[in-house]
Amino acid sequence: MNNPLLLRLFPFLAWFPIDSIILRGDLMAGIIGALVLVPKAMAYAQLSGLPIYFGLYTAFIPAILGALWGSSRQLLSGPVAIVSLMTAAAVTPLAVPFTEDYIGLALLLTLMVGVIQFGMGAFKLGTIVNFVSHPVILGFINAAAIIIALSQLDMLLGIPKGRSDSFLQDIWEMMGYLPQTHLPTLAMSILALALMLGLKKIPSLAKPSVLITVVITILVSILAGYEQKAKASPGQIADPAVRELVTGYVDIDKQIAGVMTQTTAKSTELRAAEKAHDARAMADLRHDLDLMRINLQSLEARNKTSKAKINRLHFELVPAAGGGEAQLYVKGGVPAGAETDGHVWHIKKIEKGEMRLMGGGDVVGNIPAGLPSFRLPTLTWDAMLSLLSASFIIALVAFMETISMAKALAAQTKQRLDPNQELIGQGLSNLGGAFFQAYPSCGSFTGSAINLQAGAKTGLASVFNGVFVAVTLLFLTPFLYHLPKAVLAVIILLAVTSLITPKALKHTWHASRVDGIVALVTFSVTLLAAPHLDKGIMVGAGLALVLFLYQTMKPRVAILGRYHDGTLRDAKINNLPASDVVTAIRFDGRLYFANVSYFEDAILEAVADNPEAPYVLVVGDGINDIDASGEEVIHHLVERLNENGTVMLFSGLKKQIHDVMRATGLREVIGERRFFSTAEQALERIYSRVENADEDDPLRPLPKQEALSATPLHD
Repeated sequence: MNNPLLLRLFPFLAWFPIDSIILRGDLMAGIIGALVLVPKAMAYAQLSGLPIYFGLYTAFIPAILGALWGSSRQLLSGPVAIVSLMTAAAVTPLAVPFTEDYIGLALLLTLMVGVIQFGMGAFKLGTIVNFVSHPVILGFINAAAIIIALSQLDMLLGIPKGRSDSFLQDIWEMMGYLPQTHLPTLAMSILALALMLGLKKIPSLAKPSVLITVVITILVSILAGYEQKAKASPGQIADPAVRELVTGYVDIDKQIAGVMTQTTAKSTELRAAEKAHDARAMADLRHDLDLMRINLQSLEARNKTSKAKINRLHFELVPAAGGGEAQLYVKGGVPAGAETDGHVWHIKKIEKGEMRLMGGGDVVGNIPAGLPSFRLPTLTWDAMLSLLSASFIIALVAFMETISMAKALAAQTKQRLDPNQELIGQGLSNLGGAFFQAYPSCGSFTGSAINLQAGAKTGLASVFNGVFVAVTLLFLTPFLYHLPKAVLAVIILLAVTSLITPKALKHTWHASRVDGIVALVTFSVTLLAAPHLDKGIMVGAGLALVLFLYQTMKPRVAILGRYHDGTLRDAKINNLPASDVVTAIRFDGRLYFANVSYFEDAILEAVADNPEAPYVLVVGDGINDIDASGEEVIHHLVERLNENGTVMLFSGLKKQIHDVMRATGLREVIGERRFFSTAEQALERIYSRVENADEDDPLRPLPKQEALSATPLHD
């Protein structure tokens, strides 16, 4: 396919023709990725405040459209944690989570994000990613890989994990639950890890190793009765103190829901007051909202403390007898003579006053069946204005996440990446997703890593991924019910470990201390700011830009001298004596407003250090560009040095520098005969004329006293 216009409109045509080996590899990568993505998509949807099946919808249409119209062949689009959290942050103030109003606003947000991204790509604004340098990407990828690996510990060990604004704090708190490690879950994790690593050593089974592991562990889960779950009310807890603890948690949870509903209502009233320009009502409503937020923070802090205590509780269940209810006793507190069911239970979740108990390993469970139906997002002016700023932020952050992952993939596959085409792909991904009940998506770090590891060669892997999600929704949900989440955690763990590259970080440090600092700062900020990974990219890109500008403000300036072989070299490094005829200076860098003062100071300092030399030669081979500030400074320097009887000469200037000097008339002010192609020509001319120059020779230096007397006096 060689038609540029056709490839521009339909970039996926470049994949064809595809041989059967690549097709099989892409199919396997798509299936493996979908198996991992299905449960994660549901979790991310829950995080975004939407019903869990919206995560699967976001893993379906956006994955296909993003692959077909993007430029990266391994990048997988779908739901991700950061965008899920940002979606919740944008929509929660406007509607109650899990309601129809909330869903409508989330779909509208998706549509707006898609329009913004598609527009940026169509107008070729993808160059903004050039500010994200390789050290920034390297630091971000390493930190993100560690974060994802650590985030799987609760699944690997079967222990609780909190969810807050600080990922590291959540991990630290989780470490306190290590003594409560669920041994069957740990055993399942070890079995899955051993199977995957062992099968990879067998060439014929290496590719489908993950799929084989999934099938085997599902069978083991069914046969061993791996999952044990039940429901109970707080009233079934026998211990009064524990029952009061759980009941208190339920009561505060209801209060939190009530405050959130009131906050949403007050926010709606505030928008109406702002529209009516009612200053008094606006002030009252803002005051009420501030009090509600303070109350909400207090209630959430209390429940967080209670939840930490509840997570440490283990119960034994005595089945109901004589028509009564089953009783839950704290482990070790069962009355003599009472018979338990033989399991040790802990409270997995408390929702709407009901306790969900877990007595075994965690499995994927029920997945709602059915494909997403076509649905038009509700377009209202007020809603669009309310979501406008959030949609811009999500569009930019999602694209930064996407392009950072795409660049990392391209670095390994040596594939050419087109940021503008990627913007178009992501825009169409969200535009199409908005009409099929998907919330904002972007390039998935985990899914893309699995694509790469599974050997995906074209975007068909992501297309197959989306298709397999659809097939799963329609037909395969019962078969995945018993898949242990610990197995998925192992798959993710193995996928991201290859992205942790300390050698690459060390290599960057040795290559450039500045780049090494940028990579380490990006790495550190990404870790510390998690789950807000976008901050790592933003800080890293900003730091790289600041350090670049700082470096250009003080470029290398060298005083040159004649080496024994006749070449010009750095006098300081080579310990060369100063010339009493000419001071030769080499300036390595663009001459622009940020460094013109440094250039001027360097010239004047060199002249002051060698006052007997009547000539100053600027070796300009390293000056690649000059702006108006640079031209003005050279003008002043020439005049000032002329007044002091010192001739300023130039050699090796590039065409673009000569063009600026001609356009401004500076070349005529300096004199056409004071420019030389090479430094050697300039020095030859200087030394040949220094004692025999005619009165009209432009290279004749003006005597110091004559120069002083010729200088006009100013009042």
